[in-house]
Amino acid sequence: MIRKVKQGYKVLSESGKNLGGPYKTKAEAEKRLRQVEYFKHRKPGRK
Repeated sequence: MIRKVKQGYKVLSESGKNLGGPYKTKAEAEKRLRQVEYFKHRKPGRK
C-alpha cells in the first residue's frame, strides 16, 4: 500500500514494513509497488 507521509509517499507492506521510500511523487511510489508485486509473484529459477 502507499501511504502519504511528511516527506512524500512511502510503500508499505500489509504488516507495515517499509518497502521503499520516501518518494517525492505518488507515481514514483506506484512504480515501486509494481516492482514489489512483480518479484513477489515471480517463480524462482525462471527467466
